[in-house]
Amino acid sequence: MVCEQRVEAVRRFNRFYTRQIGVLHEGLLQSPFSLTEARVLYELARRPGVTVSALAADLGLDAGYLSRILRGFGARGLITRTRSRADGRQSHLRLSARGEAAFAPLDQASRREVGALLDRLSETQQSGLLHAMRRIEDTLGAPAAAAPPPAARSYVLRPHRPGDMGWVVHRHGALYAEEYGWDERFEALVAGIVAQFVERYQPARERCWIAEQGGVSVGSVFLVEHTAEIAKLRLLLVEPWARGGGIGARLVDECERFARAAGYRTITLWTNSVLHAARHLYEKAGYRLVRAEPHHSFGHDLVGETWELTL
Repeated sequence: MVCEQRVEAVRRFNRFYTRQIGVLHEGLLQSPFSLTEARVLYELARRPGVTVSALAADLGLDAGYLSRILRGFGARGLITRTRSRADGRQSHLRLSARGEAAFAPLDQASRREVGALLDRLSETQQSGLLHAMRRIEDTLGAPAAAAPPPAARSYVLRPHRPGDMGWVVHRHGALYAEEYGWDERFEALVAGIVAQFVERYQPARERCWIAEQGGVSVGSVFLVEHTAEIAKLRLLLVEPWARGGGIGARLVDECERFARAAGYRTITLWTNSVLHAARHLYEKAGYRLVRAEPHHSFGHDLVGETWELTL
């Protein structure tokens, strides 16, 4: 049974956040629209041609309630309906020119308000906030319809900065425990690798890349010196919700590009046979398996593997 204090903590957050975004005001953002009406307008602007049934399902709205909202929009000339050729019982909805004109200032006001909220925060605070919001979405199972638009799914690779090392350790520990059941000894291993990287960092010979998407860190990889001619790839990670977009392959490619420029002749890495997605990336990038050894680590019987890429 859920602890009562946790229930109250969630309710407290809900009350706090609704005050922050002005949901309790009679009109959202000083507009004539309620929160629900504004959300329907947003969906119609983002998804022209959506059907009534799809809109109701995606927003989790009662069909009768949504119909009343749409009738009101129709009476005000904000939407148009087109009968579906595939199913005569369905209509495709779009904002009319008047609807687009009504939505535009609402959208702009929302952007300004959120921008002002973020502007009060430091870069570190903004990053922390976005991480927390992304984790809430991920944990509560944000539906596919709530996925960010293509522009927001683009990513950038950047060098590490203060705060990133803690994120790398935390996400490796949490994610590997969740996906593979590895215990805290793996997190300790990652912490040791990260500490060594920071203490011995050689910018001309070593690098950490952080993949960032929508202002949130979603991946990492390290390339460190092993010998004068051999570099070691370490701590490749991509968040589950960011996988499938080529981030992992790009991180691996960046390691190869940097290693060549730095004068290394070989890249080596150590992984485990259960990490199928990572092994596939390495194999596709031209790495070859050179050694496999069973071991018991992190609470499990595993097979450790050494892979190499000749440059």
